[in-house]
Amino acid sequence: MKIKLFEHNQIAYQAALTMMKSAGKAAVVHPTGTGKSFIGFKLCEDFPDRVICWLSPSEYIFRTQVENLAAGGAFEEEHKDSLVNTVAKEYSNSFAENGLPNIRFYTYAKLTTMSEAELREIQPDYIILDEFHRCGAKVWGQGVENLLAMYPDAPVLGLSATAIRYLDNQRDMSDELFDGNVASEMTLGEAIVRGILNPPKYVLSVFSYEKDLEKFQRRVRAVKNQAVREEGEKRLEALRRALAQADGLEEIFRKHMENPEGKYIVFCANYEHMTEMIGKAPEWFAKVDGEPHIYSLYSDDPSTSRAFADFKEDESGHLKLLYCIDMLNEGVHVEDVDGVILLRPTVSPIIYKQQIGRALSAGKKRDAVIFDIVLNIENLYSIGAIEEEMQIAASYYHFMGRKEEIVHEHFKVIDEVRDCRVLFERLNETLTASWDRMYEYANRYYQEHGNLEVPIRYQTEEGYGLGRWLLTQRKVRAGEKYGVLGAERIQKLDRIGMVWGNYRDLSWEKYYKEARRYYEEHGNLNTSVNDVTDSGIRLGAWICQLRTYRKSGIQKKYLTEERIRALSGIGMIWDVPDYLWEENFMECLQYYREHGNLDIPNAYISPKGLKIGGWIRRQRLLRRGKTSGAKLTQEQIARLDGIGMVWKTKPEQQWDKGYAEAKAYYDAYGNLNVPVSYVSPSGYKLGHWIVDRREKGKAKHSIERQEQLNALGMVWVKPDSWEVRYGLAKAYYEAHGNLNIPSKYRANGIWLAKWVNEQKQIYAGKRRGKTLREDQVRRLEAIGLKLVQHGCDKDSDHGSQENPSQKKESQSQKNQDAGASLGVLTVNKKNNGNQGDVRRIGCEGYQEAV
Repeated sequence: MKIKLFEHNQIAYQAALTMMKSAGKAAVVHPTGTGKSFIGFKLCEDFPDRVICWLSPSEYIFRTQVENLAAGGAFEEEHKDSLVNTVAKEYSNSFAENGLPNIRFYTYAKLTTMSEAELREIQPDYIILDEFHRCGAKVWGQGVENLLAMYPDAPVLGLSATAIRYLDNQRDMSDELFDGNVASEMTLGEAIVRGILNPPKYVLSVFSYEKDLEKFQRRVRAVKNQAVREEGEKRLEALRRALAQADGLEEIFRKHMENPEGKYIVFCANYEHMTEMIGKAPEWFAKVDGEPHIYSLYSDDPSTSRAFADFKEDESGHLKLLYCIDMLNEGVHVEDVDGVILLRPTVSPIIYKQQIGRALSAGKKRDAVIFDIVLNIENLYSIGAIEEEMQIAASYYHFMGRKEEIVHEHFKVIDEVRDCRVLFERLNETLTASWDRMYEYANRYYQEHGNLEVPIRYQTEEGYGLGRWLLTQRKVRAGEKYGVLGAERIQKLDRIGMVWGNYRDLSWEKYYKEARRYYEEHGNLNTSVNDVTDSGIRLGAWICQLRTYRKSGIQKKYLTEERIRALSGIGMIWDVPDYLWEENFMECLQYYREHGNLDIPNAYISPKGLKIGGWIRRQRLLRRGKTSGAKLTQEQIARLDGIGMVWKTKPEQQWDKGYAEAKAYYDAYGNLNVPVSYVSPSGYKLGHWIVDRREKGKAKHSIERQEQLNALGMVWVKPDSWEVRYGLAKAYYEAHGNLNIPSKYRANGIWLAKWVNEQKQIYAGKRRGKTLREDQVRRLEAIGLKLVQHGCDKDSDHGSQENPSQKKESQSQKNQDAGASLGVLTVNKKNNGNQGDVRRIGCEGYQEAV
């Protein structure tokens, strides 16, 4: 086996090796199609004498990854077929003669069913968590936790297209599993900008709009103002006509499917939806191919693997369409795909990016086409997320002076329903009357301040973003944004001092004037990023921003050569060390002012496009020496401390919070016998936190944390409540010679007589769902408790009578044990260790059943 990684993956691989050596764990977050699974295989190749435990959501994903590896020439020719056949065997670990001798592969689901003895047989030197964001699921996550706790010294490598579980409270699994140790992180937009993935041709259209029209019809009818209602009806009719005249999907596919013999993946929402969409194929694709080859994949279909293989092998002269549900979203890459067709409702960002990523591939020679056929008009904006990622990435590489690495700054978007969208916006605007309302707020600001120099983040007393609204009006007039801004509206804004094209020029004059004043007073422009003038101008932030503009080569229309010379003439120093640090710090400072803390989500991007969530995480790693880069200075540490920096990771912070609440409970009550439902006075669910500690297990906590909880009287394994009460009953029997316990008698706060009576009721079959084990019955009888079955007499055959509750219990156990016969009581195999002795218990004796 010989694997040659792409340059971006080679860099990530080396960073991951370094991080695993220092921190014991490393995550690589690269988008779909960039070949990140090869990083894991490279680890297997470079350490052939080490056992690699590879975990994945499905055997299907792993098998396809190995097939892609084999197709890439990583194995000797004679090994390819036997390799794929080996991988095809579920949970197979026998790769020894096929190029992957050191892999022990398991699915996350399989891991949860493995016993401790089976886990101990793995003995991994490295653990790979593929699609590691899936470990956030409770059951799968518990299996992974068990494995990691058993092998705490095994370095862990995580691979995923995202670390965020968007639909699970935005949980960041790189924090939870890897303590923020991310060796390499790349967005889909960045991969396109760097040329790792080719930019797609993006075709946008709409499939169904009848429901939208009905909804707007209801909104129009509900308007009380007659003039607004009439205007709405007029615009609704215009939208209806435009949609009716727009090209149908059959024409759109004909125009943009440049390869009529190509392969396309069609993503559907569910089985019913897929069936409906397949039924429309003859109509939609007739102008491309009258007889397209159609394949379908979905999780419950036993023929899925065969259909997928047939699709990949199909080299006919026909159009190939692969319809799928819950398949190919992650981990599985298909070579030679010409494009994808999204027939979807609104989905999470991760699924959306995974789906369009199926058409993109590192090293692919031709550009793919993406047909985004949304199910309603209001979902016409998903692609904006990818475009924004590209803008952020391009600005970053300009900023860092690495513009030679920028290959693509844009990709082609063909909006087949642009006119319809404009009409939609006009209709929506008419019904909300937002423009007139915002104009009233703008007029009020003008009357109070004498101008419309409104800060971008300014909001009215009513909570409306006036600053952003004015910015939108400028962009609409400049053609940078869709919208409606006729001559009448422009004139109205002009009358209250609206600044259009030269607004930024006025901003320049205002800030430059303050800069000259500072220079005349101090003889330089060595401001700190936090400096604010007496007139309220944030001069330090402006100076820092200008350095960023010049270094990155952006905003040249604002920072012209003439202005550069003017600033140089008053002592401007352009090359200031740590300018990027200052820029990120400034954004963090703004976040702190707005939120009062630096608890920034890792995926958070500031209004200026800086990834300050990831930056904060990096500062923590830099201070601990767990990542490469310049060490933080004491001044930088102090400045971060000054705005509420918490140097501990989020998992560490969560521990500290839980422990502090536990300590407060111990101080108040002298123990940690916390009820599960207990919530502290501060609103913290301490009961759940204590349960989580027990479920995780003592061994999975560090020695330090064990000692902390032990000092508070932590009971790691809760005693069996039945055993506790039985012990009290036995003590009473030994003291009194009987179990004639007074009704009000209590032992250690337990109403013992009630418990004894409860055992009788359970034995008699009067407590549905409850049974006594055989050993419990013997022990109760040994201390004088007389147990009588309901409905039995001494003359009946042993075990011949069962009440309805007992029969139900017996039948339930029959179903579970596939034929084992039980009567009144269920023998708990797990507790008594008896694997083959299942008995039917009658009124007076025992009858062997198995």
